[in-house]
Amino acid sequence: VRMKFLQLLYQKPEKLEMLFQIPFYQKQFPHMHLATSTCLYSKKKKNNSYEHVDQEKYKNLVYSVTSYKTSAQTPETILEEDNLLYGPPDKHSLQVKAESKLPKNWVPLVNPNKRISHLSSDSNLPMKIALQRTKMPSVTRILQQTLSPLQAFYLERWKQKMILELGKDGFAEYTKNLFLQGELFHAALESMFLPEETTTKEQRENAVISGYLSSVEHVLEDIGEVKALESAVQHETLQYLGLVDCVAKYRGQLCVIDWKTSEKPKPFLKNTFDNPLQVAAYIGAINHDANYDFQVRCGLIVVAYKDGSPAHPHFMGPDLCSQYWKKWLLRLEEYLDKN
Repeated sequence: VRMKFLQLLYQKPEKLEMLFQIPFYQKQFPHMHLATSTCLYSKKKKNNSYEHVDQEKYKNLVYSVTSYKTSAQTPETILEEDNLLYGPPDKHSLQVKAESKLPKNWVPLVNPNKRISHLSSDSNLPMKIALQRTKMPSVTRILQQTLSPLQAFYLERWKQKMILELGKDGFAEYTKNLFLQGELFHAALESMFLPEETTTKEQRENAVISGYLSSVEHVLEDIGEVKALESAVQHETLQYLGLVDCVAKYRGQLCVIDWKTSEKPKPFLKNTFDNPLQVAAYIGAINHDANYDFQVRCGLIVVAYKDGSPAHPHFMGPDLCSQYWKKWLLRLEEYLDKN
């Protein structure tokens, strides 16, 4: 409109003088102003998505990234940053997903075809079958090779931490001592359960295992009728083997008993990691091994402590053993797929 008005004035300049005479201006065009300046139009300013970020919340994260000349990424900082950015992982949903999977090759924990002999044995000695070298994988090997990525990560992190503190030679000596303590502890327990043997004074006073023996005293009071000690077992259908610590009655229930040593308290079954799967694997093997004229439905994990603190006995009833048996079958399938 303004441009057209200016064009008309340009075409008839004689009208321009009339237009700006004061009397005419006051009468015909009250309070009208003309502007010849052009209007500048700019693009709409973009919103910056970072303006609404909680600066205080991410201050430590930004500082950790910018305060190092070299990369500061470590397993610990990665987990810390992930928790800060995304929150803690939803472990419950992962567990439900894993439990929903069923084994392809289902074999029952208790052998329905096994005949149980009720004839009393002439010998009161517990069974002790030597472990033979075969091509069959052991329970320990299967579990080690099918660790979850999270389990493998924490195990490696612990190993690197110990090497950093002790050095490679120191860590090797540390692990060697752990195995030695375990062997001495199992040997002392075995001598307690054998009728013709007794635990020597030297064993009881051995500084390496005396704390462990004191730790399990209250558990040993509930154990009787020992049927097997340090005895090899083999699952004839699934083709795996293992070495069982002990098969005996615990508070009237026949159990596969697994002795564990620890420097840290493990008051709950979940603190024992894959040990319940190991016990379930041994129960299934005994039930499908023709060398054993009995079947087992329960398990017991006894965690003994070096400082003599009372051991934690974790009893596994038939239902719980069945749950871990299913998980064991899945791990066994995973191992077979890899190999």
